[in-house]
Amino acid sequence: MSFKINTYTKSREMFNRAFKVIPSGIYGHQGPSEGCYIPNDAFPLYSSKAQGTYFWDLDGNKYIDYMCGYGPNVLGYCDPDVDAAALEQLKKENCVTIPSSVMVDFAELLVDTVACADWAFFAKNGNDVTSLAVITARAATHRKKIVFFNGYYHGVSPWTQKLDYPGILEEEVCNNIYVPWNDYAALERVFNENKGEIAGIIAQPYMHGNFMDNEFPADGFWQKVRKLCDDNSTVLIIDDVRAGFRLDLAGSDHYFGFKADLICFCKALANGYNVSALCGRADLKDVVSSITYTGSYWMSAVPFAAGIACINKLKKINAPALFKEKGEKLTTGLVAAAKEHGFHLKATGAPALFYLRTADDDSLMLHQEFIAEMVKRGVFLTSHHNHFINASLSDEDINRTIEIAEEAFKVLRERHPL
Repeated sequence: MSFKINTYTKSREMFNRAFKVIPSGIYGHQGPSEGCYIPNDAFPLYSSKAQGTYFWDLDGNKYIDYMCGYGPNVLGYCDPDVDAAALEQLKKENCVTIPSSVMVDFAELLVDTVACADWAFFAKNGNDVTSLAVITARAATHRKKIVFFNGYYHGVSPWTQKLDYPGILEEEVCNNIYVPWNDYAALERVFNENKGEIAGIIAQPYMHGNFMDNEFPADGFWQKVRKLCDDNSTVLIIDDVRAGFRLDLAGSDHYFGFKADLICFCKALANGYNVSALCGRADLKDVVSSITYTGSYWMSAVPFAAGIACINKLKKINAPALFKEKGEKLTTGLVAAAKEHGFHLKATGAPALFYLRTADDDSLMLHQEFIAEMVKRGVFLTSHHNHFINASLSDEDINRTIEIAEEAFKVLRERHPL
């Protein structure tokens, strides 16, 4: 079977218009300048509609989407239950001078759902709540230093970036300490060298950074980190923005058998409606209350209603088990398709948000070729980011993805003979 090769005339025309009035044409991680769309001409740039696990580009090409809006599409685009709840709330109120009581309903649901949550604070983006978590750790401890694990991504605020990035000042990152992931000895050494100075550790529940194989914590790692934080009165922050509710509805810290002091959620929280949440232990609630931190749209009611519907539906379908099952079926099939043509495709991380790398070429150029062939045939992946399973993905979608992978690897083998 031979699959149709997509063309992108209308996307390119739209990009030319956008480039005149928008920085980079498309800025940030969803644009062609960030390094995940290589080669650029293999990828569409603008969508026209989305439904379930699919979206269509401006040229009418349909895609099975494994990026899921970079994570928010957890149930499927335009989920009828979530959208109905949002529309019903919109008919009543949304962004009003004082908050809607639906905010309280949503906070109570999160406290009942998330293992370490005694309260919930809402904002809009993941960066909003990771920043608040760091501010909270510093306010609670009256210390400055924050420990990161190499390969992290915690947002785009200056404190999350590196000194050689444009516009970043030394004083914005001078209290950041970096240690290798899974290296407890290095972490312990950093604590000994900075005794009484570390306000917090911020970390993803497992290493799911870009441009690298994803890596789970070593056995007992988080339990030792938890004790180290307790012994040093340091706040342990888990950035669950990307993995949250995909591994465990009680939080990814719960999945790995420990308890965070603060945990950050966003992507899967409301199936694409813009809301994020910081949850935490009871004694940090007054600290958060003391911090001046707010936004004009942070108490909008529609995303709260969508979030309630989303979390309840994730519970109803036992989403983590469903994502694991679908992810394992997909990645097993993709690895087998590669092997059939003499390639080694490596799938790492949790099946619910798997990372792919064609391991035959350390330069990553071969993997970029594979991804490009997939996208041109209607399977949307990116070259160097983890991917996502959503609840609308069917067995037929998975089978079609594997069939397209077989053709893509066949093309690669013809291009790169043994």
